[in-house]
Amino acid sequence: MSKVEDFLSASEEAEIVEAIRKAESNTSGEIRVHLEAHAEIDAYDRAEEVFHYLHMDNTKNSNGVLIYVAVEDRTLVILGDSGINAVVEVNFWDSTRDIIIQHFKNGDMKQGLVDGILMAGEQLKRHFPYKKNDKNELPDDISVG
Repeated sequence: MSKVEDFLSASEEAEIVEAIRKAESNTSGEIRVHLEAHAEIDAYDRAEEVFHYLHMDNTKNSNGVLIYVAVEDRTLVILGDSGINAVVEVNFWDSTRDIIIQHFKNGDMKQGLVDGILMAGEQLKRHFPYKKNDKNELPDDISVG
């Protein structure tokens, strides 16, 4: 079994998907989590590739957020699209990353991701509140590469 398969249990994955659904229920924003074993290139560059591959740059309001984890590299990148990046505080993604990493260091991968998702969701809700005709533009499941 690879480290990616060991990273989260099936029930933890379900809790993360539920956190995504909860975070997205109050916003037009989209949140995705992507896990893979190893980034063959710089982790930020790889997160950008994944962001495009998952069509996160095609949301109506440019308000997609990707939480990218290279499990074996022990690397985490949070990447927001231009719409959300334009309105969050400069250090917001860094502070969100730090909270996730603190949970990771304590061995609680699921809670780290859930907290990061919910923090991103609060910012999305604040700046891109849900409107009657909003639709879920991207899947809520965890992407694995």
